Order: sequence, then C-alpha cells, then structure tokens
Amino acid sequence: MRKLFPLILVLAGHAPGQTAPEAGIPVNDPLVISKCGSCHTRDEHGNMQRISWERATPEGWEQALKRMIRLDGVVLSPPEARAIIQYLSTYHGLAPEEAQPVAFFAERRVQEETGGPNDAVRRACSRCHAFASALSWRRSPGDWKELGKFHATLNPDAKPASVDDQAIAFLSQAAPLHTPAWDAWSAHLHAPNLAGRWLVSAHLPGHGTYYGEMNVEASGDEFNTRVKLQSVQDGSTILRSGRGLVYAGYAWRGRSQSATPASSAPDDLRNEMREVVWIAPDQSSAVGRWFWGRYQEFGLDVKLRRATGDPSLLAVDRRALKIGSKASRIRLIGDNLPAPVTPSDLSLGPGVTVQRIVSATRSEIAAEVDVAANAAPGKRDVTLRGAALPDGIAIYDRVDYIKVLPESAVVQFGDDEHARSYQQFEAIGYQRGADGQPHTADDVELGPLDATWSLEEFSWSPGGSKPSVGTLSPTGLFTPASSGPRNNYDLWVIAEATNETNKDGKPPAGKSYLVVSVPAYTLNGRHYVRELGRWVEDRTSPP
Repeated sequence: MRKLFPLILVLAGHAPGQTAPEAGIPVNDPLVISKCGSCHTRDEHGNMQRISWERATPEGWEQALKRMIRLDGVVLSPPEARAIIQYLSTYHGLAPEEAQPVAFFAERRVQEETGGPNDAVRRACSRCHAFASALSWRRSPGDWKELGKFHATLNPDAKPASVDDQAIAFLSQAAPLHTPAWDAWSAHLHAPNLAGRWLVSAHLPGHGTYYGEMNVEASGDEFNTRVKLQSVQDGSTILRSGRGLVYAGYAWRGRSQSATPASSAPDDLRNEMREVVWIAPDQSSAVGRWFWGRYQEFGLDVKLRRATGDPSLLAVDRRALKIGSKASRIRLIGDNLPAPVTPSDLSLGPGVTVQRIVSATRSEIAAEVDVAANAAPGKRDVTLRGAALPDGIAIYDRVDYIKVLPESAVVQFGDDEHARSYQQFEAIGYQRGADGQPHTADDVELGPLDATWSLEEFSWSPGGSKPSVGTLSPTGLFTPASSGPRNNYDLWVIAEATNETNKDGKPPAGKSYLVVSVPAYTLNGRHYVRELGRWVEDRTSPP
C-alpha cells in the first residue's frame, strides 16, 4: 500500500487547512501493531496512520485486510487474520445504530438503494459498488480524501475530480469518524453474554414460517450453537449446529451445518448457512439473515429473543382471517404457554370471538374463532394472558391485489466456469386500507398466498418461438437454464391466487420483472460478459 498512498503525517486523517486536527482512535493490539505497523506507523499517542481515523463493519475490515495482502504482500496466517479483523471490527467498528441502516449489505440482501444525495455522488460511488459499501465505513474528512486519492490511482479515468469532491464532502458529513452514538457505545464495550436458550422465528420465501430454539454455549471468544427449527406448515424439523463470533458487542457472524446431508435442491434448508445477525444493545433480542447459495440468494429472515421462562408467542399458522368467517381454526406457536387455557385468555382484537380451545400444550394452542361480519379490517395483536404477538394476524374482506416479490430481479445462466443463480418469488396479498384505495400507504399486507405460477416473455409476439431460458416451480422458484444463449432475456413472472377473488370476482394476479442474464462481472468500473470463451467489455452497460 505504501506505493499507492502517499506518506502522511502523524495527524493524518484530517483535511488540509484544519486548525484543530481530529483525534484518532488509538490502536493497542500487539498483533495489529506488529503486522500493520511497518506501513501504518504509530505515534506516541498510539495512533496508527489511516487506521486510527477509520471505523468499519467486519465485512469492511475483512475487505481492507484482503487488499493489504494482495497489494502490499502482507503475510498472515488464518488465525492472525481472524484476530486482526475481530480487534478492528470491535474497537474501530460501528455503533449498533450506525450499522442498522446498512445491515442489508452484510446480510447479502438485494435492495434498491435510494439514499444517494445526488447523481454526482451516486456516480462517484455506485458506479462500481453498492453505496452501502461506502456507508459501512466512518472516516475523518482527511481520510475520506485519502480514499478518493486511492480510487483515482486505481482508476484515473473513471470520474472527474469535481465528482470526487462532492462525494468526499457528502461522506465527511454523513459518515464522520466521531459520532455521539459511537462515543457512547465504545465507552461501555463489554464482552457479550449470549449463553443460554433463545427462541427463533423465521421465514423462508417459498417455504413459509419456521419456529424453534437456539442453544448458545460460550467457547472462549466464540459461541457454539445448536438449532432446532420446525415448519409451521408441514411440521418438518431441521437440526443444525454452528459457531459464531460477535464483533463490537452486537454484530454476530457465524456459520452452521445441518445434522443431515443436504439434497441437490438449491433451496434445501440443510445447506451450510452463513449467519449475519444484529443483536439488540440489551442482548434480549436479535434480527438478521441466515443465507446460502453461490450468490447468497437463499436465506431465512430470522428473529430471536432470549427465553426468559415467561410465556412467549412466536407465530400463528395463518397470517389472515376473513371477515364473516365461522369456526376458523388457528394454531398459536409459543414457548412456556400457560395451562389450562380458556377462550377468554386468548384475544385477537375487536370483532373476533374465540369460540373454543381445541387443544393446548406448553408450545402450541389450537382454537376456533369467528370473525364478525362488521369487523374492521386491519392488523391485530394476538395476546394470550401476558404474551403478545404484535400485528400477529390480519382481518380482511377480500384480496384487492397481489405483489410478487421481489418486484424485479436478475438471475444468470451458468457456463463452464460459473454456476447459475436462482430466484425465489412470493405472492403477497394486500387489501385496500382505510382510505378505500389500493396501492396506498395504509394498505393491509395479508401475507403469502397460494398461487399458480407462470412465465411470459416480456416482448414475445404470438407465433414466435419461445427460447428455453428456465423453469418456474409450483412454489415460485425460478431456475435458469444450465447454459443459456448469449443474449439477456426479459420475462414476466406471474402469480395468480388460487383461493381468493377480487372485487370483480376474479382471482387477483400480480407480476414481477425478471432479467435472465449471461454472467456479468465488473473490473475497474467496466462491465464484462463471457462471449465465445473470452471476457469482453460490455459496451451496452449503463455508466
């Protein structure tokens, strides 16, 4: 790195002309000092050049360390690399409040970014990587400027200096080194106390809701886990074990394996999973994603809460009840539920009457309920004595429309060198809200619906031949052809509800826009595709 970055003064990390240099964050770890100190010299205050004026997520520090290994020949054993990342991610990390807005980036979620302040800044950053990559760092103004110089050295023709200046000015304000959140959090950093039993609720698109428990045992600075998950829909059970690390007191990063081998199905829950979880500052709950796949395209949306011995509700086996319905059976899934249970112990809000309790155990209650013809539509809390499931169920009279999620997606054909990617779609029902108009902010989400799935080419003309670009399963999983044509193809993914009707008495339907693409990769800001056995620049890609 010393060839790419000009040497900077001890008080580097500060914009030229500043009269009051910004205080750095001292580095006190012997391994970091030993391995990084030859380039990042340390002053009498313990500040190391560049490092003391930077903070980042674990993924940010991992990327930086890999860059040091590639460009500057740093030699590290795997345990040394792990220890350096752990130290920097903890003592030069982000506060929980700072990490939340960019959590989707670490969780490998595909999400449209709308937070760029203007086109100039978006071009400076988002042309080559997600804007969340930049916002996963906190730097002093001078260090943001040094980062701009580094980018200019790597790719001098990518963008004009004026764009860089705007980006640096914005990032210096939006992602400063010192913030009240970090100052407060870092002053009280302590080892996480996560050992014990945690309750898990999770959703896997195309498969439904899961519930269960995770037992956590401390093992040095790591944690061992044992997980049992059960499907609300079919009762199938998955057993997993894993190991995780916690950075900065709240950022869980782990891996887990199934107790039984996975099948060849790409969406099999028995695949090895990576775990990215945000732990609440009080260490009583956590949220995140457990994901797998060559492109991390499969994943469970996970919520955890520490088991306390008090009654807890985790899930209801159905997301919505229809107005005017009689004797609808519902199952409540929980932990340490009270016994015995009477109808008066269970509430689903005004207009819903619990007629009888069918069965009750410490983990599951089945009941029959009636919904009055004049019940108001909307989300309701489900409560059972002292336990509550906020917005646990929706009351509705009809499905007004369907959203197919994701609303747009890109998947890739495979080739001899690269695996194809997949996309799981879901049909989500909605009812118009209190304003009586669909597609407005007060609409009521009714959850996933049973649907019939089909594909339609975006620009197909009747009588034309349809290329074989992939298949769509009965559960909405799109699988591209194992080796496709040289061109991209645009498709509509269409879902039509099988058990619902809209105001016209017809099954509501929705669609998503899907691009099935040849493998595409980016190098130094330029896009490349595989053609005729070689990589060529894709001149049709937008800037």
